[in-house]
This record gives sequence, structure tokens and C-alpha cells, in this order.
Amino acid sequence: QVRLVESGGGLVQAGGSLRLSCAVSGRSWSSYTMGWFRQAPGKERDFVAAIAWSAGGTFYADSVKGRFTISRDIAKNTVSLQMNSLKPEDTAVYYCAASAIVTIRTREYDFWGQGTQVTVSS
Repeated sequence: QVRLVESGGGLVQAGGSLRLSCAVSGRSWSSYTMGWFRQAPGKERDFVAAIAWSAGGTFYADSVKGRFTISRDIAKNTVSLQMNSLKPEDTAVYYCAASAIVTIRTREYDFWGQGTQVTVSS
């Protein structure tokens, strides 16, 4: 089992920044791919960014490239999502997730956090 706990959401004006963190614990999680997803009201849960924990390779949705940065702190067992130049359309519940394979597909993630709300006002 892998346990994920997100923090760092909140309300920010358009153009502002937020940093989300995900505390990771559990057995054998160091070989996992860690991802961030988001879900707006009435919409599907979409991929945002992912990082392969061991190799550090990163992946981004086109909508966030150049604005968001995913990173991991091996010593602190955390995965972070730095979000800059936020737009109202970034408003959603953001979820941290873990997959045993390198993937960006939502259905291939096995473990999920509880989510944290990000609201961007115009």
C-alpha cells in the first residue's frame, strides 16, 4: 500500500502561484511514478504532470507546459507541483497519485490522495 496526503491548495488570483505538496509513505513506493491530476466540477479527472521517482523523468499536459513544474524530494519523501501563471481554468480539485508503471493514464494509477482544492479567481 502507498499512502498519499496532499497539501497546499487554496484561493489565488489569476497570474498568481501556488505550490502543492504530496507526502508519500508505504511499502516499495520508491519505484513508482508519481502523478498529479485534477478534476473540475462536472468534468473527468485529467492528467496534469508526472515524475518517475527513481529516474526523475517528467511529463506534462500541454495545458500546463511552461507554467507548472513537478519535482520530488527523495530525502523528504514528497512530490511537489509548482504552479505559476495560474488561470481561472486551472480551478479544480488536485489529486496526487502513484502508479507502478510509467504512465499518464488516469486508470493506470493505483493509489490516490484525498485531493486539495485550487481556486483561481479572475
